[in-house]
Order: sequence, then C-alpha cells, then structure tokens
Amino acid sequence: MILGPNKPFVEVCVSPDKYHLYREYNRIVVVIDVLRATSAICTAFDYGVERIIPVSAIEDALDYKSKGYIVAAERNGEVVAGFDRGNSPFGFMDEELAGQTVVLTTTNGTKTINIARDAGRIVIGSLLNLDVLCKWLIEQEENVLLLCSGWKDKENLEDTICAGAIAEQLLDSMKFQSIEDSTIMAKYLYLSAKENYLGFLKASSHRRRLQKLNMNADIKYCLTPNQSESIAIMEGDALVKLKVPQAKVKVKG
Repeated sequence: MILGPNKPFVEVCVSPDKYHLYREYNRIVVVIDVLRATSAICTAFDYGVERIIPVSAIEDALDYKSKGYIVAAERNGEVVAGFDRGNSPFGFMDEELAGQTVVLTTTNGTKTINIARDAGRIVIGSLLNLDVLCKWLIEQEENVLLLCSGWKDKENLEDTICAGAIAEQLLDSMKFQSIEDSTIMAKYLYLSAKENYLGFLKASSHRRRLQKLNMNADIKYCLTPNQSESIAIMEGDALVKLKVPQAKVKVKG
C-alpha cells in the first residue's frame, strides 16, 4: 500500500485492553459490539429514544434507577435481576421509549465506550448501520479507530469482522490509509465472512453463548447489515442520534 502523507488513518483495535496502544488514531473512535450492545443502541435510536447514558457498573445503573430513569442492564448475555431490559435490540423496539432517556450498562459495550472517553469523538458502529456510518466517516477526513468491545477484554470474531467491513469501505474510498496488521487481519476476516455471516460465526464463542440462552432471533437480527439509518454520537455523558448524517462534523480540538 502506498501511504499518502495527507490521508487520515483507519485502524482496528481488536479489544479494549489494547486501546492504549492505538490512541494516536483516536480522533474518531467507533465502538463496536455487534452482539449486542451497539446493535441495540442503533435500534433504540431508530425507535425514537432521545438519549442513552452508557455506564460501566451495575451500581451506577442502580443509582440512576433510584432516580427514576429507565435503565437497561445486561451481564453475561442475560437481563440483570431487578431491571426490565437488557441489551436485546428487540427490547428497544418500543414506541413508549420515544423521546426518553435510557441508561444502559452491558458486559462489554458500555465499558468500552467509557474507556474511549478521551477520544476526539465517539460514535457507535454495528453491522446494522454499516453503510450510513461509513459514508459519514469518509466525509469527516479524520483518523478513525475502530474499537472492538470483544468479550471481557478478549478478541471476538463478530466485532473484528464488523471493524473489517468498515475499514474495507474507508480504504476503498481511497481517502484513508492503514499501516497496522490488526487492520489487515480484520479486513481479510471480513472478506472471508461477508457472504454468510451466520455460517461463518456458527462456532464463535458469543454466538454459542447466546444460542444457549435461546437468543437466535437476536443473533440473526444483529448480523443482518444495513437495517438502521441511525448514527449515535457521544455528547457529554450521553449518546444522541446524529441529526443530519450527511453533514460534515469536525472533531473539536
């Protein structure tokens, strides 16, 4: 690959525990948790949720709940006792949530969002919003770090594949460059999987974990690209829906 001195970088970090090694690319960080946090976030905004506050700890979620907030909490794939929702996208397909603020805590995704709080800007990525997100990222002309949430600081297939799909589109635009082996790995993993995500991920650890919990509908939904037009972006302590995806939004600083 011929490197262009004026081209921004797109790079992949395959797990949050490696984030500190990739900070030089973090002008825009795309947090990815395909199964299921970032897919649920996109779905929530599709159904009219106004704001989502991501918190890392159950204790923080309980504190928000005591103040009257709607709170969704998931650990190890299951809804946490005492909460009405977890991180299933189907739990956010609810018109009663329109205009509401929801507090969300998950095993991996919300933790990863908060790890990246020093980024120039944080946006949410999934297969659900793949094309609209890539179009927006290409317009920004800023370094992009694709940060995979993985599973408890371990790499996983589905997040790496999604990162590879995003990296492929940005590199194909000829407006980005890449130098990290992790990005090459993610790109070729995506190219191997793109014709049949469900089949490719049949033996993946988290798909098996969710299948044991009878969540096959969630798996199929989350692995079906381009069902969402929502781009969620961090503003202050909350995620909000980017109102005009076509508009160029420059990173502060």
